[in-house]
Amino acid sequence: MTFTLLATPLRRAFAAALTTALGLVGCGGLPGSTGSVPGQLSDATAAPAQGAGATPRASNAGTPREYKQDAARHIYARNGNRIYAGKLPPLLYAIGTLSVSLDANGKVTSMHWMRAPKHAPEVVAEIERTVLAAAPYPPASRIGKLTWTDTWLWDKSGHFQLDTLTEGQLSQFQDPR
Repeated sequence: MTFTLLATPLRRAFAAALTTALGLVGCGGLPGSTGSVPGQLSDATAAPAQGAGATPRASNAGTPREYKQDAARHIYARNGNRIYAGKLPPLLYAIGTLSVSLDANGKVTSMHWMRAPKHAPEVVAEIERTVLAAAPYPPASRIGKLTWTDTWLWDKSGHFQLDTLTEGQLSQFQDPR
């Protein structure tokens, strides 16, 4: 049995281009993906976070929306000293919305910025570093692999809240007197 699909030079070139493209996708080597996982905008890598190392207890969430609470609590637990305490000020330095894909064991497999704070590339890098450093996330025992999305609310001090667990935002500046 012979295959005539690759009989012409044009078809061979198409097959080679397709194979190369698929290989690049598997490696995360497409333009716009400079980091350690596909979709990452920075070259941030996972620096160990506080409390990292231990495998977290499995999540009992039945949907990605329910899992979002567990993921946010997990990030807060790993970054307690970086969480903005109280209501956020009326003007934030940066706001970014990031989708994170996890495998069934809680490992980050990709990121997708729905709204990146491109005016603050250091915040993009820090959010990506924080996400990677918090891995592994609680395994979603009822869901398996999933994607969760959250909005990062970033203060100029470098402290943040996630929209899922935010304490809210002041409507106007408070007079310190």
